[in-house]
Amino acid sequence: MGAGSAAGPQAGTAGSLVAECSGLLAAAATGSAAAAREAREIVATVAGRSLVWPVLEPDAPIEPGASDRARAAARRRACGEPLAYCLGEAAFRHLTLAVDARVLIPRPETERLVDLVLERTAGGRGLAVDVGTGSGAIALAFACEGAFARVIGTDLSPGALEVARANQERCAGGLRSPVEFRLGDLLAPVQGERAEVVASNPPYISMAERDALPTSVRDWEPCEALFAGDEGMAVIDRIARDAAGVLVPGGLLALEVDERRARRARLSVVATGSYAAADVELDLAGRERFVLARRM
Repeated sequence: MGAGSAAGPQAGTAGSLVAECSGLLAAAATGSAAAAREAREIVATVAGRSLVWPVLEPDAPIEPGASDRARAAARRRACGEPLAYCLGEAAFRHLTLAVDARVLIPRPETERLVDLVLERTAGGRGLAVDVGTGSGAIALAFACEGAFARVIGTDLSPGALEVARANQERCAGGLRSPVEFRLGDLLAPVQGERAEVVASNPPYISMAERDALPTSVRDWEPCEALFAGDEGMAVIDRIARDAAGVLVPGGLLALEVDERRARRARLSVVATGSYAAADVELDLAGRERFVLARRM
């Protein structure tokens, strides 16, 4: 009897489960090519295998429990929920992080922010602070890849910090630096600390831009991690100002913004009078995305 028959869930095969999940997704107007790709990712993830496994081994058996989880993920995705939330995890650099609706889904662009910090600090030293850490992606990448003495991630959301601490446990075997997650608003939890790096991917979208966002972002990801006042600049301005009180002389401020605000964010940093230089860096698509500055 096939998987999902009237007699109840049966142990089917990877290929049949991909076809079933693909049908669920295609019925929600995902598009056949995207539906097949996402179905393969769902099946591979619930089975704990590589993304090519369903293609290379379509006759491999799937346990009923995994089949149930795949179908549930496909149904959630068919309702528009982001795939990463449906799977409960997302890739960030070499890490696989737990994610849910309490945190933003890590983006490939943010991986470049980590690269820039490691390049400009020769791999890191002293304390690195990740402001608005969310899932802990930046903080944990610093701790796994850098040579920082300590890494602290801050967030105003208790739920986000629960996710970040769960990811800290996930990544424990690869951590080269001790990591601490602190609850509080932006840099308030690290007042009194002296840091070599303050990094952040802050909220920078204005509410006027809300309707232009993809529904998978606008309707599912946490508003407090997306939107900021003053045309999206309010949090950027605060971090630029307050980081000066935490950074050591020569310390690095590294911000991810968007191309509409990169130059304005640079001017905000310069206007504090606390930084010797401020540069705008491009992402891998050639868009102005990052602002980096050295504390005087």
